[in-house]
Amino acid sequence: MVRLVLDRIGVTLGRRAVVRDIGATFAAGSLTGIVGPNGAGKSTLARAMLALVPATGAVCLDGQDVSALPRADLARRIAYLPQGQTLHWPLTVERLVGLGRLPHLAPMSRIAPADAEAIERAMARADLLDLRHRIATELSGGERARALFARALAVEAPALIADEPLASLDPGHQIDVMALMRAEADAGALVIAVLHDLTMAARYCDRLLLIDGGTVAADGAPAAVLTPDHLRAVYGIEAEVRLDGAWPTITTLGRSPAQYRT
Repeated sequence: MVRLVLDRIGVTLGRRAVVRDIGATFAAGSLTGIVGPNGAGKSTLARAMLALVPATGAVCLDGQDVSALPRADLARRIAYLPQGQTLHWPLTVERLVGLGRLPHLAPMSRIAPADAEAIERAMARADLLDLRHRIATELSGGERARALFARALAVEAPALIADEPLASLDPGHQIDVMALMRAEADAGALVIAVLHDLTMAARYCDRLLLIDGGTVAADGAPAAVLTPDHLRAVYGIEAEVRLDGAWPTITTLGRSPAQYRT
């Protein structure tokens, strides 16, 4: 069972401390949402988990420091969906999704039947079968986002880190992607997603990490993290929070008056 442990992670970019002294443990079978305002350090923290930015402290995957793991090994064990990817090559959707199998292939080797089956499963789960022959650079923003998500699914890694996977998606496909991540976790995967939609986070995540100014402002179940007091302190908003039903809702009422004090 995969386990990811962060021990006092810090990241400085330029002269600014973007992430400061963050510790957390993530276990298999869970979906954790990382939430917080713009510039809080959420994406930088996700990148630090994969040793993609220089960091202090340690990130350990099943007891191994991720910075010491061969990149192909790490890519097989943690699938990563970065935000804001730009497509430059006119690949078909099927070939784009197939790039998710690269960590499993030896140099110059061809796609094996097992790889083709994984690609087919990923396209089906992301609702892309009808688009398999379309050129990915000609897709709409939402279609492209789903294709890139399917590429991460095609890795079939025991862990998945997704940075803003709902960006550019319409409400229906936002639900589909959240349901996919929920299903991955329920099947035993470790899933971490950077999210901005707090209602979606409350509905699908087991746990939320609320980041503010590069530090953890709150960590726990959605009902414990998404409180009016936390939303006021971190986002500077007044909100009505209803998390006690099957359909949690968070309604923003306006800016907190404290935001306008001098």
